[in-house]
Amino acid sequence: VQLVESGGGSVQTGGSLRLSCAASRYVYSSNCMGWFRQAPSKEREGVAAIDYRGRTIVNESMKGRFTISKDNAKNTLYLQMNSLEPEDSAMYYCAARACGGLTLFAGLYDYWGQGTQVTVS
Repeated sequence: VQLVESGGGSVQTGGSLRLSCAASRYVYSSNCMGWFRQAPSKEREGVAAIDYRGRTIVNESMKGRFTISKDNAKNTLYLQMNSLEPEDSAMYYCAARACGGLTLFAGLYDYWGQGTQVTVS
């Protein structure tokens, strides 16, 4: 199982970033996938999730700014983040689980990437 995030970095307030998560074919094709984030001294927080049919959910506090999508030909998950704020600064993780309904509860995800850092100033 392999999930590799990329695309993080430093950006100014109001800027945009697109995160990518390259997944092994097995993980990508059979699972629901999601994005999570964790800031220092805070709990891991669900950002968005997508199932194998392309249905999505987004954390209410991020709706309108964050969009999750995927490219089946590339086995890659994306998170487009716009209008970034300092409060969005965190390590962002890609995760996967056997599909059983969309959820942003981190405890239900089985596979995790190493994370990519996003810093907004």
